[in-house]
Amino acid sequence: MRQPLSRAIDPDAGWLTVVMRLAFLLLLGTSLARYLAHHLYSPLTPWVVALSLALAVGHLSGLSERRPAWLTAVLASWAVLVLMAPSFAWCAVPLVYTVLRALPPRAAIPLVTALTVLVVVSELRLPGGFDPTMLLLPPAVAALATAVFLYMQRQGARQRKLIVDLIRTRRELAAVERRQGALAERERLSVEIHDTLAQGLSSQQMLLQAAERTWQQDPAAALGHVRTAAAIASRNLAEARRFVHDLAPADLAEQGTLEAALEALADREAAESGLAVRFHLDGPPIPMPAAAQSALLRIAQGALANTREHARAEHASITLSYLGDQAVLDIADDGCGFTPGRSDRGERGERAGDGNRGHGLPAMRARLRQLGGTLTIESAPGEGTVVSAAIPLAGR
Repeated sequence: MRQPLSRAIDPDAGWLTVVMRLAFLLLLGTSLARYLAHHLYSPLTPWVVALSLALAVGHLSGLSERRPAWLTAVLASWAVLVLMAPSFAWCAVPLVYTVLRALPPRAAIPLVTALTVLVVVSELRLPGGFDPTMLLLPPAVAALATAVFLYMQRQGARQRKLIVDLIRTRRELAAVERRQGALAERERLSVEIHDTLAQGLSSQQMLLQAAERTWQQDPAAALGHVRTAAAIASRNLAEARRFVHDLAPADLAEQGTLEAALEALADREAAESGLAVRFHLDGPPIPMPAAAQSALLRIAQGALANTREHARAEHASITLSYLGDQAVLDIADDGCGFTPGRSDRGERGERAGDGNRGHGLPAMRARLRQLGGTLTIESAPGEGTVVSAAIPLAGR
């Protein structure tokens, strides 16, 4: 399990601890040398040397400075040394750091105060008379060290909290982006399925229903409807396999260019549905991204499916125009038309209450919105319909 960031070890604490321990040993050795230089033959000398060595070993073995027993033993040994030899008072500076690091401020500050008082008392016991420096300097050093340490500690805590909040926010943003990506992918797949498999299944249903109605009276016509439905099923199977691979339109993959795919679409619609569909190309073709080509082909398929199922039209046209900075696809028919601006459900005579209908125009708008394009609908009852999709061409 991942450890929370607030519990992570400070990478600078290790070397700082080493520096403080070396400083303590240096001060301890200097104090012992000074004591031996002046009191080599004192009866307390063996005790001072033994206690100094024990304090050095104990301080170096303090792998866990937060253990009360270890801290108590070190401070008690140092206090005894100071009472026997005031020169050991200079070891208080690294000990102050150890206390501040090992204890919370409420316990550390009184203990630092007690250490400072012990240092002042030991310094005042030195021969030579009263020295005000010895009275003021230790409290000043202790207060400065305590204030700086606590300030840096609180700053570090605030910075760690900010880092934790930042990481948490980044994780939440990443989760939101993943959810948005999943929703966008679901919408894209919904559009793909509507423009391909759903439209094909709808056409198959209409053809099979027509075959059923004419089976007794005109078997040849019914057989033609069944064959057309079988051809549509074959294309739907190709589209389904294309979904599994890369979601590119099967017509676009087979024909190679958008212009050829649109022309093949027009020919197929004319052959299968009886709707006279013609394709027109306006202007020299300009290379465009595969996503834009796929979107325009899907829009043409969806618009013709609407025309075939709802418009009761006799003629339709597909026009692809390259206008320099954009590509415009127009699908026009001479059908019954409708009133633009109404909800998609019910447009072009779609049956009210059919919950599976009414996704065509929203699907087109969703495709174009992802590519920075626009969709325009021009229609009126009895006057046909023109669906116009415009996509900007990058770098033009």
